[in-house]
Amino acid sequence: MADTGDLARRIRQGERRALARAITLIESSRPDHRAAAQALLEVLAESRSEALRIGLSGTPGVGKSTFIEAFGSMLAERGLKVAVLAVDPSSARTGGSILGDKTRMPRLARHPNAYIRPSPSRSALGGVARRTREAVMLLEAAGFDVILIETVGVGQSETMVAEMADLFVLLLAPAGGDELQGVKRGIMEMADLILVNKADGELKPAAARTVADYAGALGLLRRRPQDPEGFPKVLQVSALTGAGLEEAWREMETLADWRRREGHWAAHRARQARQWFEEELRQGLLARLEAPDARARIASLGKDVAGGRKTPAGAAREMLGWLEGEGGRE
Repeated sequence: MADTGDLARRIRQGERRALARAITLIESSRPDHRAAAQALLEVLAESRSEALRIGLSGTPGVGKSTFIEAFGSMLAERGLKVAVLAVDPSSARTGGSILGDKTRMPRLARHPNAYIRPSPSRSALGGVARRTREAVMLLEAAGFDVILIETVGVGQSETMVAEMADLFVLLLAPAGGDELQGVKRGIMEMADLILVNKADGELKPAAARTVADYAGALGLLRRRPQDPEGFPKVLQVSALTGAGLEEAWREMETLADWRRREGHWAAHRARQARQWFEEELRQGLLARLEAPDARARIASLGKDVAGGRKTPAGAAREMLGWLEGEGGRE
């Protein structure tokens, strides 16, 4: 394994092989790799840049990959360094993922200002991989200007990306009234910008109607303190023709600049850091339950509960007491 200081130096210089190696390191669950990953992140935390983190979620078939390629290519052509963290769903049976995002974004994948990293979800909830936050830190240390975080899908659980992004964009396709009913209110309330994709050809009139429907729906929601007048907004775009992409980027910049000036940006980043800490704490406690001695203790208590010798609540208290005592100490 490379020296932590040397790996950090190469990442700061924008070396892609070092960046890929570091992301693989943080995604590993091996205890020695986790220790090395934490050491690397501690070193890089001292000199990270502040990229614009954009979370992207959308309904199936909306064309997220096509949109990301067109939008990312536009930003890369302007000289911005663009990174894409694309999360692929993992098989519930084998745990494997196809990781085919680079094949779906060939033009962007070849651009010298772009970097695409697909990661398996490994059954993590929230639409993002478990170590996406740490991957974002690595990309900021490597000097990327914009980081696009693509989620697995859209739904009640596909909302964690909003907690690690600066802007949350919801991508939709032109549709009838059923589409408005199908999108959960919660994810609409979190969206900073709703983009209706495929606004071209025969679908353009339908896209205009969908924009009007969602604009009306957003008008019924209470204005959030972190939004200036007029936000959240609904726009129509076409990843195929490029129409509306520049306007969408201007609106993202406008919102990000306003939040920086008004102090919402720093406050949001602080909340994110606290949420990250609490999530790591929860995951650490859950990991203790997976240790062999803890699993044996749980199995024994489970038999007592199944046999009626202990109540579920009593067995749970006993297990928690065991974790707090010498048996649960590392």
